Amino acid sequence: MTVQKTISSRAWAEMLLLAMIWGGSFLSIRIALDEIGPLTSVAHRTFWAMCALWIVVLCMRLPIPRAPRIWIGFLGMGLLNNVIPFGLMAWGQLHIETGLTSILNAATAIFGVLVAALFFADERMTLRKGVGVGLGFLGVATAIGLDNFRSFDIRSLAQVAIIAGTISYALAGAWARTFLSGLAPQVAAAGMLTGSTLIAVPLARLSEGPLTLALDPSTLVAIGYYAIIATAGAYLLYYRVLAMAGAGNLMLVTLLIAPVAITLGAMVRHEALGLNAYAGFALLALGLIILDGRVWAMIRPRHVDRIPPHR
Repeated sequence: MTVQKTISSRAWAEMLLLAMIWGGSFLSIRIALDEIGPLTSVAHRTFWAMCALWIVVLCMRLPIPRAPRIWIGFLGMGLLNNVIPFGLMAWGQLHIETGLTSILNAATAIFGVLVAALFFADERMTLRKGVGVGLGFLGVATAIGLDNFRSFDIRSLAQVAIIAGTISYALAGAWARTFLSGLAPQVAAAGMLTGSTLIAVPLARLSEGPLTLALDPSTLVAIGYYAIIATAGAYLLYYRVLAMAGAGNLMLVTLLIAPVAITLGAMVRHEALGLNAYAGFALLALGLIILDGRVWAMIRPRHVDRIPPHR
């Protein structure tokens, strides 16, 4: 019988720290977007984070992988976990609130569980996970609001772009476990960001012009935060939690990010969200709590979430 991945207290603590760091990234990205384009923001984020992490790798004298399969893994991970979702979400944030972006980002956990169940025997779908996923999808639909689809406009398109980004994140979790397991977190993160930079910098230059640091000080501070702290530093935690908790469980961090981002958006940019956004987040939170399994274990008999053995 395959042992299922669970979330330890240490993994929860590191996920909480990761959520606080990433919650601030939504605000810093939105500040930077007042002056630079979405692809340029992605290029800055991946390039400076890549430089920081390779310095860490060299200082720690960690072995640099040479196998082509691993570098293909880096390139794919850079595309799925950085270029696609960073770009889509940055563009989406130009048209919707920081807090709503973070709520929709929480759907990453739902898609992460589904993708992990498709690819990994130790993260299979169970009754508990099915209930959690169903509530999560209901939460996403509530947060978006059905009226947005009746009158499809740039705002609703921005929300769809963010959902597409969450699907890319979910695929990235499975990709990382398949191609990058066993690597030191520092090497995995640096390699992934190298793959991202090789794609993002040329794209940004072609569409929005060359990168420059001749920017407003607030923009430079924002770039520094989301590149060095919310990317380079956060990905060191990301790969640690991935190893401890698994690809599907790792996506639960998106539940913790939303309250941080909503609070910062309200305090700094005076953003207000509708009741449907909060109701959607509540349903998402309930679904993700069920996915975690601890509350479920207290209220359900032990045999309910298991498949009976064949006789």
